[in-house]
Amino acid sequence: MTESQSMPVASASGEVVRREPGQVALDGLRDFQDLILTRLGGLGLPTEDVLVALNQRHALLQSTEHALAGLDDEQRARSAYIAKMIMAGSIGLFDAALNYLWDETVIELRKRVIGYDLSYFYAIAEKSEHRRKELKTAEDLVKLDDSKLLSGAREIGLISDVGYHQVDHIRFMRNYASAAHPNQVTLTGLQLADWLETCIREVITLPHNTVVAEIKKLVVNVQAGRLDSSYLAQTAVFFTGLPAEKADTLAIGLFGVYTTIGAEPHTLDNIRDLWPKLWPYVSDDTRFWAGTRLARFLADADHAQAALARQLIDLVQGGSYLPSEIKVTEMAEALDELMDVHLAMNNFYNEPRVARRLAELVGQHGSVPENLVRQYVKTLVTVFLTNGNGEVFMADPIYLDLIGRFDPQQASLALRAFANAEISSQLQRPLSQKKWAELLDVLDVKIIGRPERELLQAVREFSGTPDKLRLASGIKRYLDAVPR
Repeated sequence: MTESQSMPVASASGEVVRREPGQVALDGLRDFQDLILTRLGGLGLPTEDVLVALNQRHALLQSTEHALAGLDDEQRARSAYIAKMIMAGSIGLFDAALNYLWDETVIELRKRVIGYDLSYFYAIAEKSEHRRKELKTAEDLVKLDDSKLLSGAREIGLISDVGYHQVDHIRFMRNYASAAHPNQVTLTGLQLADWLETCIREVITLPHNTVVAEIKKLVVNVQAGRLDSSYLAQTAVFFTGLPAEKADTLAIGLFGVYTTIGAEPHTLDNIRDLWPKLWPYVSDDTRFWAGTRLARFLADADHAQAALARQLIDLVQGGSYLPSEIKVTEMAEALDELMDVHLAMNNFYNEPRVARRLAELVGQHGSVPENLVRQYVKTLVTVFLTNGNGEVFMADPIYLDLIGRFDPQQASLALRAFANAEISSQLQRPLSQKKWAELLDVLDVKIIGRPERELLQAVREFSGTPDKLRLASGIKRYLDAVPR
């Protein structure tokens, strides 16, 4: 018998009449409702506004078959909470039905996570290192907040971006319109049926895409055994085609696995091999996230994890992405050390090493903590001008690169460096005078303020040697006009 065919039903008088299937279902719901409400009333319990209106329940039941179309027989057989949802909805308890629908969605999400890789997922989903220490096994998934479960699943690609927004709305409604909490929100049958279809389409039956499958295979292989050179080469090629968001997610996951105490030695070796290959495709936001994570380890006195985090940051010369509280200390130490080796014997051998370290901390954007800017500029000008005996050929390109990253404020300070007694003394030497002229050429494009431009022109037109600039009254007038 099809949906459109009528059914013979005995009336109260015994007469057989024919009714549409929908009418039969509606009558059955009404009879059951009357029975339940009569029983509630007999017990002295409320009967008003306890059950959803019959037409809304009927709408839900009529739409259920269409919503379930995406499930195969095996999936239907294991969907106990969907069965409970439909049962609660048919009775008229829509708030409970929504709760059951969310339970089914969470169960399926957890199954997908378990089938992916738990350690990798935890590293991405739980940003709090303190709470993440409690997350190790599949049983620990219940400790993870539903919103983090959902967002973590989106980040690793277990659900789509569109699906995430739709399912997150259902999570919101579950929190504020279901039996989970007292509320006055009215739900409709079509809403419930639509949400059921969304959860089936976007979570339960959503297939993994190729990139997600490849990342899963990589994460499993990283932790399974030592990777050979050919696999590492193939993976490097795979990284070139990664969407930017997936590269960030993979970096966060590998960072989390690497900094988890107890990781196998071969896992650490594999990540060290892969990390420099992945780093070029990682966004600055995620690079700064790694630096911030190191700072948290240090603040929490998690020294072992801090050491592991620092290994990855140093492996890719990522010092410029350290938080300011770490960078200030390390950059100040690097500046002091650079001056020490510049003034000591064997500076030709020692300066390049320290110069590279300073460049790593400054980074490609020329980021310098505000309270170190003056020391930074003075130190760079000093070492660039040489000690007068010869250029440090391995360090000089680094100095030129760093000076080339000066912003207008730093360039103005460098231009005025001749006013410093120590630098003025340096400028007595012919080699330092030659380097001073080279410095002015580099600074030219960076000097933008009118007083600074006038000072630059006066310095260039000065007829004496640059060591005399500091005492020249004409130069001093221009120097005094420059904002400090």
